[in-house]
Amino acid sequence: MNWLLPEYTADALPQEAAQIERLRRAVLDLFRVHGYELVMPPMLEYLDSLLTGSGADLKLRTFKLVDQLSGRTLGVRADITPQVARIDAHLLNRQGVTRLCYCDSVLHTLPASQAASREPIQLGAELYGYVGVEADLEAIRLMAAALAAAGTPASRIDLGHVGVFRALAKAAGLDAESEAVVLQLLQAKDVPSLRERCAGLAEPYRTALVRLPELYGDAAILQIAARDLPALPEITVALETLRQLQLAMPELPLSFDLADLRGYHYHNGVVFAAYYPGFPCAIALGGRYDGAGKAFGRDRPATGFSMDLREVARLAASDRPLGAILAPHAAGNTGLAKLVATLRQQGEVVVEMLPGETRSEGPQCDRQLSECNGQWIIQAITGIDQKNG
Repeated sequence: MNWLLPEYTADALPQEAAQIERLRRAVLDLFRVHGYELVMPPMLEYLDSLLTGSGADLKLRTFKLVDQLSGRTLGVRADITPQVARIDAHLLNRQGVTRLCYCDSVLHTLPASQAASREPIQLGAELYGYVGVEADLEAIRLMAAALAAAGTPASRIDLGHVGVFRALAKAAGLDAESEAVVLQLLQAKDVPSLRERCAGLAEPYRTALVRLPELYGDAAILQIAARDLPALPEITVALETLRQLQLAMPELPLSFDLADLRGYHYHNGVVFAAYYPGFPCAIALGGRYDGAGKAFGRDRPATGFSMDLREVARLAASDRPLGAILAPHAAGNTGLAKLVATLRQQGEVVVEMLPGETRSEGPQCDRQLSECNGQWIIQAITGIDQKNG
């Protein structure tokens, strides 16, 4: 059955494709008016470049192949963010703040979840060259605005900071293997196993690590965390950063989760995730990832976010498309041809019937061009006519 596609891949048929394209244009236009410039990295890169600065999870998600020209190993991108960091660091080489955005397909070896596609359309925005919390504030607000523009406004935006766990792991003396295990248990919020794993650690770090999965909720969590966690300088800075963000964005549905450590090996500061009602996973993810361009020659501060446009389009309410206009074949009829051209310039969809064609199998036509007393007029198509149109 050579018409079957690989598992977790799918065609986008006309209605879905139109929805994806409508949202792509809306969100990219939003990015543009905020000063974000569009870039289009290639689908393939040398593997070393593609995985620079990324964690092991990205390596496992990346398809690999051998370049027939150079003999080197190539990767099919699983994430566009490292490519954009390369563009900022090596190609643009600007000294000040740079704002870039993108929207294109990526490919994963395995789906992120049972409902996910292995070919997401990754849409995102990145801000380079500014180390202050104001850059994180801009990224979070832009993410919220993008989701609202797409018709999937966030019902909750979780904020966290990887600096809290890093400080505790370092102070507790965790080696790389133990840190990886504790990190996994924290991400799973497996408190019993976490308590068992941390039993041999010194206080107050043992209690603090076990406490992390419980530190989630509204802004009051920041005060509780400041009270219950050790007063390490890194933790103090992290909590103060989160407090500044909370005070600056009273209009957004913010909450806090100090055990949200997705992208731990990639991010190094504030992390955030947006959620949509009824959808079990985050609909958009982001955070700070300073130094991603170091391997490309420039160690730049960076923050940004991305989302799967396919998923967003599926969740967004689909506007009922305006019906198309059915027109007779215009060959040899100058007046009709001019009218059809004018309507199309105005944004109308006009389906011009070919000689011998009796019905349109494409866009649903709810109007038609009819000649009346030598004039072409637009008329509604009746129920009987719609069966033919």
